[in-house]
Amino acid sequence: MPRKNEPTERQCAVTREVHPIDLLIRFVLDPEGEVVPDLKRVLPGRGVWVTATRESVVAAEKNRKKVFGRGFKCEARAEPGLADRVDALLERAALQALSLTRKAGELVTGYAKVDAALRRDAVAGLIHASDAAEDGIRKLAAVVAAREELANGCQIVRLFNSTQMDLALGRSNVIHAALLAGQASENFLARVRDIERFRGYSAASDE
Repeated sequence: MPRKNEPTERQCAVTREVHPIDLLIRFVLDPEGEVVPDLKRVLPGRGVWVTATRESVVAAEKNRKKVFGRGFKCEARAEPGLADRVDALLERAALQALSLTRKAGELVTGYAKVDAALRRDAVAGLIHASDAAEDGIRKLAAVVAAREELANGCQIVRLFNSTQMDLALGRSNVIHAALLAGQASENFLARVRDIERFRGYSAASDE
């Protein structure tokens, strides 16, 4: 969220287009003059804003003298792999948000419990590990399709493998999970959309 009296839109330093700040990534300089992403938009100092896509961040890195040097009005260093570092930070933020859904009581794990939740509860999203078996995914998709209120409103997430989900949730062998309606779930799904936008594809689908 922007701080009080701050603009809610900024100009991308690469494309020169104006976007809401939620569609941009803010970069700042660390004490050594290195360009670092400020995803939470809280770090001190002058900021340079870039459209939140891998394509735009790669372009900013390639043209760092023109983009970052001009934006910061000084020499700015950008180590190779800036877009990869942004991607990793976005992924970490999403996994942290996933952990918070469990603590908020808005997450159900395990095939049988997920199946039951999809038939009974208000479900905001369905998570499948990227290495989940297709048979289980198809069966749960059929349950979603059978409930009209879920068919068009249940976001499907397949961004993380089972190891990542295990670590985020402090459990073992997490393959399927259901996000119950609530603020923590919405926050997680917003982080998922950030990753999808950055990578330029929809990793959440109802296949």
